[in-house]
Amino acid sequence: MRLAAIVICLLVAAQGNAQTGPSQAALEAAQMLEQASISLTQADSARDRVRALTETIQAYEAGLAAMRDGLRKAATREAQLTAELRAREKDVAQLLGVLQTIETTAPPVLMLHPSGPLGAARTGMMLSEVTPGLNAKAEVLAKDLQEVQTLRALQQNASETLTEGLSGVQDARTRLSEAIADRTDLPRRFVEDPVRTAILISSTETLDGFASGLSEISEGEIAQTDASISDRKGNVPLPVQGILLHGAGETDAAGVTRPGLVLGTRPRSLVISPTAATIRYRGPLLDLGNLVILEPQPGLLFVFSGLQEVYGAPGQVIPEGTPVGLMPGEMPEIGAILSTSSDGTGTDRSETLYIEVRQENSPVDPESWFRTDKDG
Repeated sequence: MRLAAIVICLLVAAQGNAQTGPSQAALEAAQMLEQASISLTQADSARDRVRALTETIQAYEAGLAAMRDGLRKAATREAQLTAELRAREKDVAQLLGVLQTIETTAPPVLMLHPSGPLGAARTGMMLSEVTPGLNAKAEVLAKDLQEVQTLRALQQNASETLTEGLSGVQDARTRLSEAIADRTDLPRRFVEDPVRTAILISSTETLDGFASGLSEISEGEIAQTDASISDRKGNVPLPVQGILLHGAGETDAAGVTRPGLVLGTRPRSLVISPTAATIRYRGPLLDLGNLVILEPQPGLLFVFSGLQEVYGAPGQVIPEGTPVGLMPGEMPEIGAILSTSSDGTGTDRSETLYIEVRQENSPVDPESWFRTDKDG
């Protein structure tokens, strides 16, 4: 194939099937969002609507997170390639000039050489060695240019995908709230007495005091249970996707030191029960905002606070993976997501979930129960 033709074809051909890392990641994220949309249409007909909608929301959250990450990487890669191509403009012009000269020079002229046939032969040998190198440079150039075009097109088309994804996850959250309100199939260990609960809240000043009085908020006896998660100690998953901001006993930005850990989460993230558990309390408490207290086994409490909405009712025994609330905050606008797509520092985790673990009514390090890592 003629070298100039190779360059021209590579520069203008649409190579849709040759995706690069960042663009492939964003395209896969778009496919995740599309699959989540399909799951949403099927959730209402599922036997367990709560579980189906929970999985749909988690799929949307994963897809949106992957899309943000893909766009950030795409923007970074596009800027890098653009800068490299601008720096190589002179080399590119020389490369194209050499290739065009080789292609437009008539074969008989190429065969003439002042040193005669032997010089012509040597020149031919040198040219045969140089040509593959020029060809390789041309292919690299064409690939870089095509990648820039692909990345720019992907970023331009991202707005519609993000709009549909954000709309879909909001719709799924609304349906989930309705499904939880309609749920009547969960067993109950006790029925809450609202008067006793109000008295307990008004008479306690600390989480310690409230937790120690939880047995007083029921209308009657609390049924015994032999539930146990001891074999999962240290390996219980976190209840929400987030990043660890503060460990137990560390002082936060407000100068407050608590025995629990703090996770940074995205606005409106879904918080689930990481194990089967009894809901011992849900609602506002002291300065902790809305919280839910779960009892996965006798004598062990998981406290999740900082929620905007809380689900379920005290006394219910919920399966693992059941939604217990939503984080506060406002979903970012499309423009904000696109304009900050190059920020990979985790600054989009603007909400905080506080997790405290209490064993025999004393706080213990949550990391002795929960599996955490830097980017949980």
